[in-house]
Amino acid sequence: MIVWLWSGFVLLILCFLTLDLGVFHRRAHVVSLREALAWTGVWVAVALAFAALVHVLYDRHLFGLGLDPAWPLDGRTAMLQYLTGYVVEKSLSLDNIFVIAMIFSCFRVPAVFQHRVLFWGILGALVLRGAMIAAGTALIHRFDWIVYVFGAFLLVTAVRMLRSEPAPPDPERNVLVRAARRFYPVSPRFDGQRFFTRIEGRRTMTPLFLALLLVESSDVLFAVDSIPAVFAITRDPFLVFTSNVFAILGLRSLFFALASALDRFPHLKTSLVLVLAFVGVKMLVSNQFHITAAVSLPVILALLGGGVFASWRGGEKDRS
Repeated sequence: MIVWLWSGFVLLILCFLTLDLGVFHRRAHVVSLREALAWTGVWVAVALAFAALVHVLYDRHLFGLGLDPAWPLDGRTAMLQYLTGYVVEKSLSLDNIFVIAMIFSCFRVPAVFQHRVLFWGILGALVLRGAMIAAGTALIHRFDWIVYVFGAFLLVTAVRMLRSEPAPPDPERNVLVRAARRFYPVSPRFDGQRFFTRIEGRRTMTPLFLALLLVESSDVLFAVDSIPAVFAITRDPFLVFTSNVFAILGLRSLFFALASALDRFPHLKTSLVLVLAFVGVKMLVSNQFHITAAVSLPVILALLGGGVFASWRGGEKDRS
């Protein structure tokens, strides 16, 4: 029965993606701030609606959900874990927005073509994260001590994030870009929304495809951080995957809404560091002291809200 649940969810996501690219964004256009905010609201509403469905599924144990003896869940607990995972993934994706903006700047990708790159980049991210979540679930079930590795890794990541600044991407040092160039030459110019074109009868990559490769590779790095963070919230693979998926689906609209405004929130990075540190500690003490989702969600929201508030107050002081 659980196979039908996973299949149904994947089919639902494919329907969303088909409507997005095939209907609502069929023609290339510059995404305005108003449109980006509207779509951000739509994706958040869809994610919250799914949270209500999670409550029903786990409360009634449909498809056997919540009956795992190693991680039993009722409807309310499952919903809180899903929402907490969603907030963690959504907040950590803010750093990814910085990097994507630098990639587009590096390749001088016209704003009219950026949505297409993000669409296919996120589609690849969904497949990648599904595989990583499956691997992470298998490791946790087989090796109990792996939770300590994940927890320590999150703490190390938090320290590194605090000490470093996002660096502009270097295409010449990217493994995917270098491998692609061995098979295809690169066109010096864009050809509309095409990832490949022909020059004098020879098939070549456009700069748009190189930008896509860098977006994909950057998501690999961010997934290595974010997926262990969500495993600190819940070890139920369905909740880990669905919370990741809905957070990623809204990443495109969030990018167009926030890419030019993130520099106005300088203290948000500190909030993200504290969130990573919190979930890392949560994972390290999970076998001795269980911090419930009912506690984790308010703590994480408070940390993020504190960063936004501190940035706003700092901006107010600068203007006065």
